[in-house]
Order: sequence, then C-alpha cells, then structure tokens
Amino acid sequence: MGAEDEQVEKTTLIFTYGTLKHGFSNHSLIQDMVATGDVSYLGVYRTLEKLPLVCGPYRVPFLLNFPGSGDRVWGELYAVSTRALVRMDELEGTSRGHYERLPIKVESGEGEAEAEAYYAHRSYAVEMWKRNGEKGYSNYSEKEAKGYVKRMDRPQHLSFLDQIRIFVSSSSSSDPHPPPDN
Repeated sequence: MGAEDEQVEKTTLIFTYGTLKHGFSNHSLIQDMVATGDVSYLGVYRTLEKLPLVCGPYRVPFLLNFPGSGDRVWGELYAVSTRALVRMDELEGTSRGHYERLPIKVESGEGEAEAEAYYAHRSYAVEMWKRNGEKGYSNYSEKEAKGYVKRMDRPQHLSFLDQIRIFVSSSSSSDPHPPPDN
C-alpha cells in the first residue's frame, strides 16, 4: 500500500491544565472522545516556561499568556483529532472570546513537546492576573477547584464574558468564590 492510500488524520497536541483533566468536571468530554478514537491520552506534562495559572469566576481555571510569571504548570497532554478539536474549541469558547488556543512547550520524563493550550483571552488576561494578586498555582487540584460551579449552575442571564468582567472589577473581599488559603 502506497502513502497515497493511507488515510492519516492530522492530530493536534493539547495541554490541559484545568477542568478537562482526569477527575474534573469537563473530563467526560475527553472520555467521550477517547471512546470514539478522536483523543489519546499521552501523559502528565509540565510547562517549560513559568506561566500564571489562576482562578476566575466560579473557580474556573485560566492559564495566562505571560511567560516568566507564575509557576511551571502541571497538566495532561492529549493527541486530538480535527473533529475533537472543534468540540474542545466550542467548550472553551474560542469563537466567543473566552479562551484562545495558542502554542505552548511542555515536557515530561519522555521529553519535550510542542503543543497548544487554551489561554485566557487577551482582552481580560491582565485584569485577571491583577485580580488574583499576581499570584498563581502550579497545579489546578481539588484544593484550587473547591467552590467550582458548573456552567449549568451559573446565572444563565449573564454571558461568561459578563461574569468575567464582574469578577475582575470586584475586590477580592467581595468574591463569592475566593481562592482557598495556600
């Protein structure tokens, strides 16, 4: 069989750091796509560069594209088909200005990889960093996720961007979902 006869689907490496990871609320999407052969788990990886990982409204995690700030972030790496990437982009709201899918370099004991990750959209990233006291996490764990509110349980009369704007404009003392004590 020649190369022209082979159907090789392009995959994209996606680094997940929050609710798409094993044990978190949106991992069921990954599980569904693994079952259809559209996603493969590659392992636990860590960012090569320091990047801020913060929590926003309802303890939703956001990776900020500010290399050199924050910590090296732990997450999971997946090989994702084009079809699965469309579903992930929809979940992450890339067409609505929630997140941006951008390049990221990660490593594990197996070596380094160039992947993509969903970063907080640049339109609010600076405010999100300031609102978190310019402090972040190295891992979104159960501790950081405490108080997370699923999308269906959030106020439906506000868009997610409205919820982000309210969060970044409020003081930390009025936050109904403050970060846990470190």
